[in-house]
Amino acid sequence: MGNYINKGNDGFASLCNSKFVDKSMLIAEVNSAMMTENRFLCVTRARRFGKSVAVKMLNAYYDKSCDSQNLFQGLAISKDEDFEKHLNRYPVLYLDMTDFVTKYGNDEQLVEHIKRDICEELLELYKGVVMKPNDDLMDLLVSIVNQTGEKFVCLIDEWDALCREGQEKQMDEYVNLLRRLFKGSMSEYVFACSYMTGILPIKKYGEHSAINVFYEYSMTDASPIEEFTGFTEQEVRRLCEQYQMPFTETKKWYD
Repeated sequence: MGNYINKGNDGFASLCNSKFVDKSMLIAEVNSAMMTENRFLCVTRARRFGKSVAVKMLNAYYDKSCDSQNLFQGLAISKDEDFEKHLNRYPVLYLDMTDFVTKYGNDEQLVEHIKRDICEELLELYKGVVMKPNDDLMDLLVSIVNQTGEKFVCLIDEWDALCREGQEKQMDEYVNLLRRLFKGSMSEYVFACSYMTGILPIKKYGEHSAINVFYEYSMTDASPIEEFTGFTEQEVRRLCEQYQMPFTETKKWYD
């Protein structure tokens, strides 16, 4: 199990052992975007709407380093006709940007640290791949796909953590990294799909965004995945009954 590549399904297994609200049909929506021009997805909404839970679920489903068949048995996605088509079939690059911000803080070289850490793990995992002196992370990913014939699934949780907490220089460098990964001529060659979550919308950054390749599901426009990226009233009612909480007060709190 790696820190950034093929993290395994432990995170989702822990969720399944607790009170997990079944949002697994989100996987069907992401599957429908696989290998299409709509393969870059971003879900932006407030805290406590299950964004990180969804990323852990997607990782458990796509990650080729583990067997998640049993974890999904009984969930809605297991009845989908394409359930096994993408199950545990991809190398997954899974980045939680809050981890990097916590680890490196306001270090001016934060983005360079991010690229270095990911490259080091990729080189350790893919022994036959060599980085040339002028290669960057994207060049390395292209070399890996050339060697293996396998496209990556990329999952980025809290994509905007650095933008919320970092310095202006860091933010510019970080957005340029995202542009290099997802808006270049080789992006569709490297990635089968990419799924990001965040609090602030991409459009928030104006000229800094420059990553409009992502289709954004916001708080005000999340169709057709809105029921998988929040809680429906029926789900909240059931949870309130289970935990003996007042539904009206809970709804007011979330609203």
